[in-house]
Amino acid sequence: MAHRFHPTILREYDIRGVVGRTLTEADGYALGRSFGTIVRQSGGSRVAVGYDGRLSSPALEEAVVKGLQDSGTDAVRIGIGPTPMLYYAEAVLDVDGGIQITGSHNPADHNGFKLVLQHNAFFGEAIANLSAMAAAGGWSEGAGKVETVAIMDRYVARLVEGFDGAAWRIGWDAGNGAAGPVVDKLVKLLPGEHHVLFTQIDGHFPHHHPDPTVEKNLADLKALVLSKKLDFGVAFDGDGDRIGVVDGKGRVIWGDQLLGIFAELVLKDRPDAVIIGDVKASQALFDRISALGGRPLMWKTGHSLIKSKMKEIAAPLGGEMTGHICFADDYYGFDDALYAAVRLIRGLTRLGRSVTALREEMPDMANTPEIRFPVEESRKFAVIEEVRVRLHEAGVEVDETDGLRVRTADGWWLLRASNTQDVLVVRAEASDKQGLAQLIAEIDSHLADSGVIRPATAYS
Repeated sequence: MAHRFHPTILREYDIRGVVGRTLTEADGYALGRSFGTIVRQSGGSRVAVGYDGRLSSPALEEAVVKGLQDSGTDAVRIGIGPTPMLYYAEAVLDVDGGIQITGSHNPADHNGFKLVLQHNAFFGEAIANLSAMAAAGGWSEGAGKVETVAIMDRYVARLVEGFDGAAWRIGWDAGNGAAGPVVDKLVKLLPGEHHVLFTQIDGHFPHHHPDPTVEKNLADLKALVLSKKLDFGVAFDGDGDRIGVVDGKGRVIWGDQLLGIFAELVLKDRPDAVIIGDVKASQALFDRISALGGRPLMWKTGHSLIKSKMKEIAAPLGGEMTGHICFADDYYGFDDALYAAVRLIRGLTRLGRSVTALREEMPDMANTPEIRFPVEESRKFAVIEEVRVRLHEAGVEVDETDGLRVRTADGWWLLRASNTQDVLVVRAEASDKQGLAQLIAEIDSHLADSGVIRPATAYS
């Protein structure tokens, strides 16, 4: 028996689609059957399985477990919870891999899978190979056993292990996502005063969409922090692997700015360490790491790519502008927003400054958010190549780590093709608005030379 996945659901870092249209329970079964076969071929026999709070997740979880069983692989069900809880289970239980059923921060009718094999992110070519195996129907057979393990309390205890932070007044917004029950347990173990929002899991996401990288989704948290005069607030995406933070004045601290705070902490213990940021991160981050005595490394966008590079070069810290923060100094090296929140609380004590004070110290940059706009699949990489050739012909120095990142007298701009969607991604940063306008005009000119007009609705 063979199975073909809808080609649009096979992403670079995970598998994700629209339930009932491009993603079905049959896909869940085929994924479990294929991944179980891969685990067995690599000498393993047990896989941890977790799922998020989306309405479609329980049925997909059942399908995955059945697929694992039929491949002869044992399934260890850890139940509902955030993706980092699955990563934790895969790290500490006697298993050989992990599957989280999650739609991450995508719309409510989406879902998908994040995979780990033998403590390594499973992405890129590995996902392509899994798809090829399903299409060929080259599955192992057997009758795997099913075990249920309650791991949430153990996970929460690990989050606060060695806690040495002071008491702060904090707001928490789980956005009705999978992090909610963990937040409820976590705040009971922390000193200080805690006010929680939307910790009840609800796949309809009735209050706001759980994506803290979009500022409008932080409105409730900002209002809570300001009305109760809290020290700061933290928010999580739908599956708890990305963090958002607002300071006591309601100002957002973005993922790359957070990484700068964490870099100061990590470099106190590990001077000269390599700290990884993605190509969309502010130049202020890389300059900050250097100023603190660290070695900044700009790397490709994508949580799987960041984690893999960290492991390859033994970097203690890495992350993305989008709020994926990975600690490998005294943690496991995966992106865990709940752990990042605890590390922030601990770090404030060590740095002797509040979140608001840390925000005040940051340089005020004029920058765009991540600007995304549709471009045909057949053109997105071709456009990047055309712009690259013209830049080289003009003698412009280009960082090609992931797309094209160009520094100018005004600042820097980035143009890259998304690995997960038919879109081009643009970001720019300057010291003032006038310089930023110059950079955007420069990008638009390059795009126009390739017959691409950036929609005004994408950014104006």
